[in-house]
Amino acid sequence: MQHTESQWPMHVSLKKVEKQVGRWTSVTWELDQILPATHQAPEGSKLVMLELYKDERASYRLNLDMDNAMLYIVCDELEDGTWVPAAVSADQNVAAGCLEGDTPVLNLPMPDAIACWIEAFITRHGEVEICAHRRKHVNRRKNEGPSSNNNIGQRN
Repeated sequence: MQHTESQWPMHVSLKKVEKQVGRWTSVTWELDQILPATHQAPEGSKLVMLELYKDERASYRLNLDMDNAMLYIVCDELEDGTWVPAAVSADQNVAAGCLEGDTPVLNLPMPDAIACWIEAFITRHGEVEICAHRRKHVNRRKNEGPSSNNNIGQRN
């Protein structure tokens, strides 16, 4: 299965790792393999789509500009505690949102081929201006807001 302009199917497999911590056994999950779907599917892998969206280009740019660009594997947790790969994303906001909702997420360094593919996607569809969200209750031009000292000692 070949990748397209915005989709790249991947075979993802995880492995269960049991570690002894004192008297207790701790179970964690780690990435075993991630391969493009053009390769033979490893045993126990799941076909998961890495899909790019135009409205997430700013997040992709931030990720690519980091010293260590990452991919995020979002997992479903079954009732027995098994993690199953559900999605692959290059958007750290997606990963953060999943983690806030107690959805398991694994991360891995982004392979160069995927970074180039995402760079081409951003180039093809245009850069998006990255702007910080300003607090709406603060008007810096008029020096108004909770942190201004204009109202100290004044009575209304």
